[in-house]
Amino acid sequence: MTTTGEDHAAGRTGPAGPWWWPRRRSAVLDAGLALVSAAECAVEGVPFARDAGIPAAAGVVFGVLAGSVLLVRRQWPIAVVLVSIAITPAQMGFLMGIVGLYTLAASELPRRIIGALAGMSLVGTLIVTLVRVRQDMAHGDVAIGEWFVPFASITRSLGVTAPPVLLGLYVGARRRLMESLRERADSLERELQLLAERAEERAEWARNEERTRIAREMHDVVAHRVSLMVVHAAALQAVARKDPEKAVRNAALVGDMGRQALTELREMLGVLRSGEAVTGRRTAVPVPLAAVGAAAAAAASRMAEESAEGLAEGPRLTELEELVGQSAAAGMVVDLSVEGEARSYAPELEQTAYRVVQEALTNVHKHAAGAKTYVRLAHRVSEIAMQVENEPPPEVGSASSARLPSGGNGLVGMKERVVALGGVFLSGPTDAGGFRVSAVIPASV
Repeated sequence: MTTTGEDHAAGRTGPAGPWWWPRRRSAVLDAGLALVSAAECAVEGVPFARDAGIPAAAGVVFGVLAGSVLLVRRQWPIAVVLVSIAITPAQMGFLMGIVGLYTLAASELPRRIIGALAGMSLVGTLIVTLVRVRQDMAHGDVAIGEWFVPFASITRSLGVTAPPVLLGLYVGARRRLMESLRERADSLERELQLLAERAEERAEWARNEERTRIAREMHDVVAHRVSLMVVHAAALQAVARKDPEKAVRNAALVGDMGRQALTELREMLGVLRSGEAVTGRRTAVPVPLAAVGAAAAAAASRMAEESAEGLAEGPRLTELEELVGQSAAAGMVVDLSVEGEARSYAPELEQTAYRVVQEALTNVHKHAAGAKTYVRLAHRVSEIAMQVENEPPPEVGSASSARLPSGGNGLVGMKERVVALGGVFLSGPTDAGGFRVSAVIPASV
């Protein structure tokens, strides 16, 4: 079966036609052409029968059968052209030859087959015309010089063969080009849809990462400050009647820590509100559908960057002594040691190191109240290392008198922070029965 360019062009729209026709309209067109061709060949079959010495009815029947072959031009264009070449000596099938050559040239067949059949049709028409013109001149029907014979033969053969072949090649090439453009447009649409989906995924990923990071920040602030507040409140309750002055100091410390916690929470909430406002203003402008995903990803990235800038203004390593002092004021015995020459680091690195020590101290308050704790900070050439290790509590297995709750997310948050900066995080119990938290972060972050 051979597929023509007309099938490609017609196969996109309209109801499906019968048999090999892509549409009913195509079937009606081919049926009409076949009917006209059959009528033409039937008329031309009468002189053919007279010259061949056969009954006129036989010539008419032969012409009808030969002309009807045009009905299958879309399915078998080669057969149509071969039949038209075969009946050329009988001077029949003028319409069938033209339409057959056009259909053949517009089909998806190799060019060498199209050229070979077109050449056969040209040679056949040339020979038949040459013979017929010579016979007419011999009978005296045409009284012109000998030059007219080749001129008429070449002109007629080219006129019958070249136009339909060239037109078919042009139409076929144009249809193939249009089909290629449609495929490219469909492919581009699919790529745009894929890019939009990927942009949505990136935006969702950015939002999840930002939520996780903000949750870590809020956990660090709330867990540490509130833990110290609970510890001081418990101490305040214990000494309120025995030592009023110490109770007053503890109450002042609780107030200071509460104010610090509120200040840090306000800063984080302020960053979130400003990020939401900017995102809302920028995404309120109508954008094309294909760019919605990219706009969402860009907005999420902008919000993440803005909140990162705001959160990057958090605690620094220079505040580590104050952090240790707060734990000492809550009754913890803390030993701070710093090795190496202190220097400034990237804000996110200093904030991460501070939060690791802060969370480790919070865990000591929760799970090993009264245990002596060692905080070590080492400034090295290409990295910064920190370690928080506590001894076993005075009574192994006893819980804190303040009954501090624990969500189990502290160690996970510390590890996420350190790993995000390319560092290494380790935590676990010591042989002596205490607990150790260690982290090493590259200095070139």
